[in-house]
Amino acid sequence: MKQTILSNWTLMRFLRLAMGIAILVQAVIAKDMLFAFAGIVFTAMPVFNIGCCGTAGCTAPPKKNPDTTKDIIYEEVV
Repeated sequence: MKQTILSNWTLMRFLRLAMGIAILVQAVIAKDMLFAFAGIVFTAMPVFNIGCCGTAGCTAPPKKNPDTTKDIIYEEVV
């Protein structure tokens, strides 16, 4: 858990954290509990490096097909 929080910080992750904190601050100013819950969720996502599908869960693995090459049969045309 500590490794997940402290590693792989990118610019996009910092921007997501800043937006989450901004939502949270705005919720405290507006005294809105639903907005505060959204702020907590949007702040926790970059801290724990999770997203809609978890850590790098949105990518699909490439198809592995060992029979990708076929023998070509040539026919002589006279």
